[in-house]
Amino acid sequence: MLERENRVADASLIANLERNVSFFASSTLIILAGILTVLGATDRVISLAEELPFAVSASKAAWELKLFLLMGIFVYAFFKFSWALRQYGFASVVIGMAPAKSSDRMSDHGEFTLGAGSVISRAAYAFNLGLRSYYFGLAFLLWFINPWIFMATSAWVVGVLYRREFHSNALKALIRVNRATFGGESP
Repeated sequence: MLERENRVADASLIANLERNVSFFASSTLIILAGILTVLGATDRVISLAEELPFAVSASKAAWELKLFLLMGIFVYAFFKFSWALRQYGFASVVIGMAPAKSSDRMSDHGEFTLGAGSVISRAAYAFNLGLRSYYFGLAFLLWFINPWIFMATSAWVVGVLYRREFHSNALKALIRVNRATFGGESP
């Protein structure tokens, strides 16, 4: 980025990331509104859920506790998404203030690059935590039906996340791009 005169593409990439994060933050608020709605009609929801196959009956207090826990998962997700959104905003400011590589305005371009990369990396990490909350929130929903199905689904989610984080084709491709760009060293 520091070597380019025109940084429109850099700003456009950050704006695209902000839109994605904003979508999830808004969606999370809708999910939270839905959970609050179910809290107001717990008796009706319990009677509907008991008719589902494999459903295990639970008390109203147990249902409300599960709903509050589910709400906690999505409140956490909302805070992670809103924090990621704010950090991507910081990244936009950093891109806007980046000097040209030949500029005398900055004493250490390497330090600037590491700082800017850290801001963007932290935003991506917060977004990733919000997405993980969604994965586990979906698995958590099955606890309303049957605790055994919930445990199996949670283990499955952990397996899927492990494979995606450490053994996916996307990760292999990113490693190849990193090696091609930086010669195998970390940027």
